[in-house]
Amino acid sequence: YSDASSSSSLSSLGGFVDFTFTQEPQDTVTVRGGTLQLDCQAQSDPVGAALTITWRKDGVLVSTVVDERRQQLANGSLLVQNVMHSRHHRPDEGEYQCLATLEGLGSIVSRTARVTVAGPLKVVVPTESVSSYLGDTALLRCEVSGEPTPIIRWQKNREELPMAFDPDSRLAVLPSGSLQVSRVQPPDSATYRCLADNPGSTRTGTDAELRVLPEPGVSRSVQFLQRPSRVTALLGTDAVLECSASGYPTPSIQWRRGEELIQSCVTDDDSGSYSCTATNKNHNITAHTELSVLVPPQFLNYPTNTYAYESTDIELECAVTGNPPPTVRWMKNGEEVIPSDYFQIVDGSNLQILGLVKSDEGFYQCVAENSAGSSQAMAQLLLREEREGRGEETIYLPSSHSADVSVMSAFIDRRNPGVALPSAPRDLVPVLVSSRFVRLSWRPPEETRGPVQTYGVYYSQDGVERERSVNVSEPESLELTVSNLKPEESYSFRVVAYNDVGPGESSAPLRITTKPDLQVPSRVESLRAEALSPTSIQVSWEPPTQPNGPILGYRLLWTESPSSKEQSVEVSGLNFKMEGLNKFTEYTVRVLAINRYGPGTTSETISVTTLSDVPSAPPQNITLEVVLSRSIKVSWQPPPRSTQNGIITAYKIKYRKTGRRGDQEAIEPNNFWYLFTGLEKGSQYSFQVAAMTVNGTGPVSDWYTAETPENDLDESQVPDQPSSLHVRPLPNSIIMSWTPPLSPNILVRGYIIGYGVGSPYAETVRVDSKQRYYSIENLEPSSHYVISLKAFNNAGEGVPLYESAVTRSLTDPIDPSEDDLFHLFDKYPTPMPDTSTPMIPPVGVQAVALSSDSVRVSWADNSMTKNQKTSEVRYYSVKWKTSYSTSGKYKSADTTALSHTVTGLKPNTMYEFAVMVTKGRKSSTWSMTAHATTYEAAPSSAPKDLTVISREGRPRAILISWQPPMEANGRITGYILYYTLDKNMPIDDWVMEAISGDRLTHQVVDLNLDTVYYFRIQAKNAKGVGPLSEPIHFRTAKGVYMCLTSDQNLLFFMYSFSPIGQMRPPHGSATPQKNSNLLVIIVVSVGAVTVVVVVIVALICTRRSSAQQRKKRASHSASKRKGSQKDLRPPDLWIHHEEMEMKNMEKAPSVAPSGHDSPIQSCQDLPQVAHSQSESQIGSKSSHSGKGWMLLRGTRGKMMIPMDSQPSNTRK
Repeated sequence: YSDASSSSSLSSLGGFVDFTFTQEPQDTVTVRGGTLQLDCQAQSDPVGAALTITWRKDGVLVSTVVDERRQQLANGSLLVQNVMHSRHHRPDEGEYQCLATLEGLGSIVSRTARVTVAGPLKVVVPTESVSSYLGDTALLRCEVSGEPTPIIRWQKNREELPMAFDPDSRLAVLPSGSLQVSRVQPPDSATYRCLADNPGSTRTGTDAELRVLPEPGVSRSVQFLQRPSRVTALLGTDAVLECSASGYPTPSIQWRRGEELIQSCVTDDDSGSYSCTATNKNHNITAHTELSVLVPPQFLNYPTNTYAYESTDIELECAVTGNPPPTVRWMKNGEEVIPSDYFQIVDGSNLQILGLVKSDEGFYQCVAENSAGSSQAMAQLLLREEREGRGEETIYLPSSHSADVSVMSAFIDRRNPGVALPSAPRDLVPVLVSSRFVRLSWRPPEETRGPVQTYGVYYSQDGVERERSVNVSEPESLELTVSNLKPEESYSFRVVAYNDVGPGESSAPLRITTKPDLQVPSRVESLRAEALSPTSIQVSWEPPTQPNGPILGYRLLWTESPSSKEQSVEVSGLNFKMEGLNKFTEYTVRVLAINRYGPGTTSETISVTTLSDVPSAPPQNITLEVVLSRSIKVSWQPPPRSTQNGIITAYKIKYRKTGRRGDQEAIEPNNFWYLFTGLEKGSQYSFQVAAMTVNGTGPVSDWYTAETPENDLDESQVPDQPSSLHVRPLPNSIIMSWTPPLSPNILVRGYIIGYGVGSPYAETVRVDSKQRYYSIENLEPSSHYVISLKAFNNAGEGVPLYESAVTRSLTDPIDPSEDDLFHLFDKYPTPMPDTSTPMIPPVGVQAVALSSDSVRVSWADNSMTKNQKTSEVRYYSVKWKTSYSTSGKYKSADTTALSHTVTGLKPNTMYEFAVMVTKGRKSSTWSMTAHATTYEAAPSSAPKDLTVISREGRPRAILISWQPPMEANGRITGYILYYTLDKNMPIDDWVMEAISGDRLTHQVVDLNLDTVYYFRIQAKNAKGVGPLSEPIHFRTAKGVYMCLTSDQNLLFFMYSFSPIGQMRPPHGSATPQKNSNLLVIIVVSVGAVTVVVVVIVALICTRRSSAQQRKKRASHSASKRKGSQKDLRPPDLWIHHEEMEMKNMEKAPSVAPSGHDSPIQSCQDLPQVAHSQSESQIGSKSSHSGKGWMLLRGTRGKMMIPMDSQPSNTRK
């Protein structure tokens, strides 16, 4: 039994122990090489048995002998020194628990503590520079990942910014790590960087610049800088939902659930959906997010100390709550309880122990865990023998847990020890043996020795030491049903009688074998169905609690609607994905399990609706009504219900005036009509309608056209009489046709048709104003009918026009040669109703391409005569679209012939075509589609995205890339690249290079240094070449030049550097005054040196005229070219520049270098070199790259050495 109020009596009987932890290990973050200490202490009351503490890591006992780094302190704490952690070896990271043990009584286990070794941080997205208008909002992002999650700090111009999040501050560090600057001011223009810290490392982000731009005052649409993301917060903590937006005027931010950005001390009620709306006077945008509040497990019912007898059943209660719902585990003496036949988890979290034995004694812990935390509660179980008692104490017999047995108590009264116990009950026999229960009967004992208080039936399964017991509900009852047995198992049963003293002698055991279980499985558990998409549903379930044998499979059954046929599928697992379903349709689902005996009990039926989608069909029955000379009313009906795919939220109506480009739109959320006003008089307008759901807009209808009159029609008076009325009688119908009133200035909204035998007032029909034909059906043969026809408008009904006719007799044949009246009214195209069988669609549809933009479509009409000729008025509609189009938009054309040539198509494109025939007011369905591909044509657009970049380390080479043309009109077979120095030259004079059609990049080499080139490209296919792209320009990199003269001991060196891809500043660009003065000094110095060099070179050239010396020099040059590279000694130069690197050259001094092949120039070109030097000083960003150097060194022959710019990674 379980009773917290009787702890004193229980203590005296067996002694419950108050055994608890006073300190438990906590989640810890440590670093590699550091020291880890986990604390754990426990106490017991009363203090008796020895208490020991041991540790587990990931469920395995921690040994301090195997690993000397680990040691257990005297107070029970675990100490780990020199923490180890690598990518593939992490012996110290994991989950730790301490185990407290009382010798001879049992053990309890602590909460699980997670130990994490801090790892290196990684910058996921580097911070980028941003520009923001004055008064707007700016957001600098900083995404750094690591374990544990790092803390983000920000610096402005290398000075720390406040860390705390303050919604009222202009500068705020958001929980995501981003820095938000609100109401940007000029002082905010600075360099920012983020710093991420965790116990293991620190990472510094890149510098990013915030540029403040003057507000131009031009309206800017609202856009999100930071959309709100899903937030998960622990109960009682603060939750911040981030939402930033920019625009002009400055947008305001509003939240749908409360206007506060911060939800302080969140509760479980705060969970739900939130929407952030940014609004200014021009625009508003909305984003949605979810807030989930995590609630640690909390106990509703605690397990209590329990005292019970052997062979009885007990149930330890444990009810918990939390978010997400906690999982519950039971521990016995520190070991997890594995559910079995005798240890069962009932009601989700209670532990039921059947047939108690002495070894079941100990400490039981209910451990509840979820992602928010864990909690545990402990109870102790003690067992006593039945015949033990102490004085006048009351001992409760075990309560039965069977459904048909109630609780019964017996008393042991030690004040009357002379009362004897009952003898054994007699003749224990089975009354009924089934597969899962046995009904027993017996006779009373020969000697009861007092009134029998109750009978107890004890039973056990063969091979199992546990014995269970159950009591009868009434003392005089001599029968009992023992339930919850297993099929085809042997059990031993015995009966004991109880009197006032206690239990008597036991009957002889009765051995019974239950019958085989022929039952089918019970119903499956936890059936769930969730819509995954508009066409699929995921169904899952749990196995039945009573499978009655191995489960062979499951049968899933579903119905689309009550009237639909139920469908089924055999499933082997516990889930199934239903696909190919109808959109936004409710389905009912049920599941049943199958074993070897057949299908089991069906589950409950649940309903689920597939997700909504955009409509798959346009609205139907679209009509246009010209209301006035400047307004047209558009009416429609919703798409068919099976194609709506959701709740129609609105209708979008597009319209345009004939002859004008561009469509305009209108939205109608409530009605099935829309009135367009303010139109132009005497103009033709086209309209199309599309339905909208929350998922988007569906396909649009065909275009419908109406023309506004030059002047408003008169509706102040009723219409005139129709100008004519003709009737044609048939046996059961009369076909009538008419022409409108002669007055064109009076508005007619429709016609009223009356008819009857001898009187036109028996039946009345209304038709619209465009109707010209009508068939009166279901008439009596050989009867005289009077027919009236009158026009009406809002002013009233006009004067009727009468006609009479006698329907034909059934035996009166219809002469096919009889004139058909309706050829007189061909100018009125309104179709006549036809209630006969549906028309057959055209057959044999063929499509043949005629050119790159035309296809001829032909067909046959089986509803016509064999020669495909007829006098009937009928026409054909041809529709077409590209085969790959997913929009469902068709174009169409009408014709009366059996073929039609469709023009205006795209080259090299596959189209699909279908044909429909219309006769009167009856139309066929669309025919089967035919396909055709138009011929290729030359490309009609140039290649896109032509881009030029330089090659690193190769200043005279560039890499050109592009994308194929938007309108290739066929397979691209090649590209032609043009480039030149003068973009005004005729294209035939440009340098041309042919490129394969499968290439989208090309390298051009041997270009001049520091030169502007212009590039264009065109594509070609089998039909010809396409247009040229627009020219783009690119300046090649600059070079380094030297001129050395040995005779005059003079060396001049100049270096000009420009980053790859960077254009040199133009002449005359503004520079600081300091740089201008420096430029003048350098130019004058260089000019003077140049004059001296020219004079010296001229003297040298006149002295070196000997042919023998030239021959020796040539021979010496050739030998140097043939020699190995390592034999060439570089000139003895000293170059004071961080970004310079000397290149080895193999040119002889007597060989004139080519300007096209090398940056080396002759001494005559030195003035140009000096000019390049001045330009490099203007455009340089380095403190050295713009300087010129003049050095006097030892003697050496004159030579030119090119110097290329190198990446700025040389050591200082």
